Amino acid sequence: MAELSRRRMLISGGALGALGALGMATPAEARPWTWAAAGSVAGSGAGADPRWVWDEEADPLVASLLDRGAVPEVNRLLWDWTRNDQPLPAGLPADLRDFMERARRLPPWADHGKLGTAAEFNKARGLYLNLLNGVGGGMLSTAIPKEARAVYYSKGGADMEDRVAKTSILGFAVGSLNAYRPDGSCVVESVKTRLVHAAVRHLLKQVPHWPYGIPISQEDMLVTWHTLPTFAMRRMREWKVPISAAESEAYLHVWQVTAHLLGIRDEYIPATWADAEAQSDQVLPRNMGPTPEGVALTDILLDQLAEQTSPGSVSRPLCNALARYLVGDQVADWDGIEREPVWDPLVRSAWPKLVRFREGLVPLPLVPEIAWVIDEAARRYIMFFLTKGRETRIAIPTTNRPGT
Repeated sequence: MAELSRRRMLISGGALGALGALGMATPAEARPWTWAAAGSVAGSGAGADPRWVWDEEADPLVASLLDRGAVPEVNRLLWDWTRNDQPLPAGLPADLRDFMERARRLPPWADHGKLGTAAEFNKARGLYLNLLNGVGGGMLSTAIPKEARAVYYSKGGADMEDRVAKTSILGFAVGSLNAYRPDGSCVVESVKTRLVHAAVRHLLKQVPHWPYGIPISQEDMLVTWHTLPTFAMRRMREWKVPISAAESEAYLHVWQVTAHLLGIRDEYIPATWADAEAQSDQVLPRNMGPTPEGVALTDILLDQLAEQTSPGSVSRPLCNALARYLVGDQVADWDGIEREPVWDPLVRSAWPKLVRFREGLVPLPLVPEIAWVIDEAARRYIMFFLTKGRETRIAIPTTNRPGT
């Protein structure tokens, strides 16, 4: 693989050997699904192992759109569909329109009061959430072999700036103040992402040397989901960030609704944080580990982060240390992130103090609003950098990575 230096390949190989009992002693396929659907938002379920469940509605539909050459026109029509309250554009194929009208509906258990509380929580905690979901979630995703390979060999893997920009569109939509309000965009971006997942499932099966089966199963989506809200909540608790019970429940709820709109079955969506942590503890260990593709993607992501953080300067060592601090040594080693003798201890020492300092200020008048302005400015800068100022939309792919 041309992107990997010899040194990074050696790092990856060493991490693979260190995986040991966590991911290699017992193959994931041999481990039974034991998480009970009684702990889901549905309260019950068939108990099917999510490794062998995909998206029975979206998959055949998108495969049909691809096979009949309809996707380019669909992407053109959906380009300006950007608001939750916006009607679907005229001219969409009837089968796609019917599906999207169903898929865009919030679940009956959605609570607008909690969604509003979640928006206020994001307002005051945006710094942590952007760091944990963006940098932390990104580093965790590259340590998930199925996800790393699916990203690398799909169309998005050939242009990671564009791929990260499109992923950030959904992430920022979830964290926005109007995520599920009429003028927000979370419904739109979630439904578009669901269509993208269905396309990737169909397209990657056509790669001659693809030996990994159908990608992006229900479990694969759950694994990614846990690298975002579950990981973020655990880390904020470790940092002793003050979070009320209502805020905690609301933050979980906005991600529960998002999971539903992404096509995750309600019987798999955790009902409480205790249920989420129990599910995370089952699915993450059996789905994580090193791959050469993950090392290559990590290198690209950290180079992007370094350029965003301080364009034109040598900031990669600091980004390495920050990433290692967020995800821990094992995942960092799997990802081939180099250890930084100067920055690693400095970040470990400084970050808890920064959190305590910042949390001492949050209760003061206007501080949440000021913090939101700063965090929003950072988000806008990141999106501008990743898109090079171009208008960017989530679009259904029609091909895999060139050369696959």
